Amino acid sequence: MQLAFTKHAGKYDALVVTRPGRAPARIDCPKQGIIPHDMVHYAVESILAHRGFLSHVADGAAPAFAMTAGASEEAVERLVETFQAELWGGAVPAADLLATYAHACDARGHPTPPVSPEDVAAIRTRLADLTAQWGDVPVGGTLTLDF
Repeated sequence: MQLAFTKHAGKYDALVVTRPGRAPARIDCPKQGIIPHDMVHYAVESILAHRGFLSHVADGAAPAFAMTAGASEEAVERLVETFQAELWGGAVPAADLLATYAHACDARGHPTPPVSPEDVAAIRTRLADLTAQWGDVPVGGTLTLDF
């Protein structure tokens, strides 16, 4: 599956998802001052075996769908949100990030799949790379990723 993130002027960027045998699908990505939310999903889901939004899209779900989430998908969403908060506010010790993730899962009443400090380091590295690449994309330009 190919993810093509295009930077636009205005309030939204765009993601076009291309899968074999299917028409490309576009998702509007509200600008949030960091990389797009679905790019954070890419960073998390490309490192971990846990299934989330992009895993479901790769399996054939429509990219614009509102996911009926099970425990794994909910946990991935909480982890993505935790990393987004870190991108906005700055890095914290891995133990603190993992505690925030566990608390968010607890608050939603679902289990917390294991994520190690090494996983956190790998995701942070991927996020730093994506942030640098996205920063180099001019308005009208595209960053393409394979998932």
